[in-house]
Amino acid sequence: MEHIFWIFFIFCQIFSVGAQFNGYNCDSNFHSRFPAERDISVYCGVQTITLKVNFCPVLFSGYTDSDLALNGRHGDAHCRGFINNNTFPTVVIFSISLATLESCGNALVVSTAQGPNAYGNLSLVQIGNISGYIDTPDPPTIISYLPGLLYKYSCSYPLEYLVNNTQLASSSAAISVKESNGTFISTLNLLLYNDSSYIQQLTIPVAGLTLKTRVFAAVKATNLDRRWNVLMDYCYTTPSGNPNDELRYDLFFSCDKDPQTTVLENGKSQMGRFAFEVFRFVKHKNQKMSTVFLHCVTKLCRADDCPMLMPVRQTKRLTTSLFLSTAAALLNAPEFHINTVTSILISGVIILSVISICFFLFSLLPKGRSSPVTTVSGVRNTAFN
Repeated sequence: MEHIFWIFFIFCQIFSVGAQFNGYNCDSNFHSRFPAERDISVYCGVQTITLKVNFCPVLFSGYTDSDLALNGRHGDAHCRGFINNNTFPTVVIFSISLATLESCGNALVVSTAQGPNAYGNLSLVQIGNISGYIDTPDPPTIISYLPGLLYKYSCSYPLEYLVNNTQLASSSAAISVKESNGTFISTLNLLLYNDSSYIQQLTIPVAGLTLKTRVFAAVKATNLDRRWNVLMDYCYTTPSGNPNDELRYDLFFSCDKDPQTTVLENGKSQMGRFAFEVFRFVKHKNQKMSTVFLHCVTKLCRADDCPMLMPVRQTKRLTTSLFLSTAAALLNAPEFHINTVTSILISGVIILSVISICFFLFSLLPKGRSSPVTTVSGVRNTAFN
């Protein structure tokens, strides 16, 4: 009899849950409540942002999945989610493509601040923040007995990474590949090419590359939203795979670069390109090959922001511009020079006239009552010619 009672009790519980939640994977003991902050999960991916909303409290609040939409876009089917009833609890999934995130009202805000970059050098550092909300529609009536649901979400993406997935070897000097983790870092690769066409990747021979061989390197973004360009901020080499190795040789940092390094493209597309000549580390003098590890601190920036982040010698450029502007002003104002010279000449003539008159008056005085006059010889000022 006791067993029959428990079976009947469990059946009643199952029936009541099914009646309340209409067959969705919900538990009345946990989900008979209004939504809470913990009911939304946010996954910030490289190409998409995925939102998962616990549907059971939504259902308990009197809404359906079609009542939920991104940023109030309830009339746009693309801005609604879809039910996944294969999980517990049942969830409503929203998938936001980073390529078209504004289409459903999501906001992208890029903030810029002075601070240490991925390596620790002082630089302009950017962070991209994507934010929005999921809500239910307002009723057409004056009052409502249903709660208004609102889920806020955001994803922050640092826009600067240390790309160190390349290694080089020469004939007393090598570049290798390592994997790095991060947000957009998985889309970035540091590649080596044979020539300036950047078509055929470099194949390093067993004996290594000959010293002074020109190598063409590129930091390239793959499967990344086209709104971002690649801006190389600092590229350097180390004799080990540790990017924090105390022994390093800089290829270029900001505007300073090695004489054998040429930056070919930077901040203008999804590929930053530069070239350098193969060298060896002196500490490898007792080895058959010197291994050189290549690292690049790389920023992602919007096309309009890249010029602002581009390394420039601002102080020297301003000084040069001021000098050139001054020179141009002097060259374009000949009247100023002529008037000045004329003024000097006129002043000189007046002074000479006064001196001549004085000598004339002295010559009229009786010679017996005056001391012998000593003639003063002077040098003619060439400025009065």
